[in-house]
Amino acid sequence: MKTSVALAVAVALLAGSVAQAQERGPVTNLPLPRFVSMKASEGNVRRGPSLTHRIDWVFKRKDVPLEITAEHGHWRRVRDRDGAGGWIHYSLLSGARTAIVERDMLDVLSKPMEGAMVVARLELGVIAHLEECSADWCEISAGGYEGWAPKTSLWGVKPDEILD
Repeated sequence: MKTSVALAVAVALLAGSVAQAQERGPVTNLPLPRFVSMKASEGNVRRGPSLTHRIDWVFKRKDVPLEITAEHGHWRRVRDRDGAGGWIHYSLLSGARTAIVERDMLDVLSKPMEGAMVVARLELGVIAHLEECSADWCEISAGGYEGWAPKTSLWGVKPDEILD
């Protein structure tokens, strides 16, 4: 009896980890969820994945990071940092990675370490381009400045994500 219970638990755990490892978009075979950015300076967000669906709102900010949560044909279901989402045509999206600064007057540092020289301070809501990310830090560029910021102060990169 104990063996069958242990086997059932092991199978359930294995099935859960396999399902987690296989979260891929049915169209692109890329991981879901994943981050992208707005390629266009304006994009309609629809209630469903087609032109016949109602437009709920319009994104009006180029380079804003968005999280893709689903795919259907040429459409991607996205959400922004506030959780607002809908369906947008894939041609309006870019694989270029950006992030939104989540802390007002965020220190951008010369090196990825506390106490490093401050090269810039960014206001809350600034969009920065992601150059690379380690376990705890991301190299970013914004407003002509480049440097490092704590990953926890940025929206547009997963906590466990490493970018080269």
